[in-house]
Amino acid sequence: MKLHDLTPAPGSRKPKKRVGRGPGGTDKTAGRGHKGQKSRSGAGKGPFFEGGRSTLISRLPKRGFNNVGTTYEVVNLAQLDRVEGDTLDRTALERAGLVRRKDRPVKLLARGQVTRAVTVQVDAASEAAIRAVEAAGGRVVVTGADRQNAEQAG
Repeated sequence: MKLHDLTPAPGSRKPKKRVGRGPGGTDKTAGRGHKGQKSRSGAGKGPFFEGGRSTLISRLPKRGFNNVGTTYEVVNLAQLDRVEGDTLDRTALERAGLVRRKDRPVKLLARGQVTRAVTVQVDAASEAAIRAVEAAGGRVVVTGADRQNAEQAG
């Protein structure tokens, strides 16, 4: 006996019923009854349908403040030592593995110390981070929308 000779015992396997495929598949209404929404393909009302009344989520009171703000890729000062070179822009930070998401702007924060003079080009930076980089002899170039908004307001 070989592997390709193996077959299931007679009568142990039954072919799947192919409904809605002509006389071979429980003909006509294919087990769905007659007409109506539930007899149509792709039909249904969805898991949150409540018979036409307002859904529970829309009936509950809304409270608090929903901040739909910018989500940044955060780079801390302590991480800058991992990056080679004097000019640290987005591509250099990506190569070093500090920035992963390409759809998010980069923000420099002041956690840790800067040990060398570097030029950092980011979309946003905290005031403390800018002061710390400048104290180490470097500079921070803010290129993002935050800089443009600050200039328009001031």
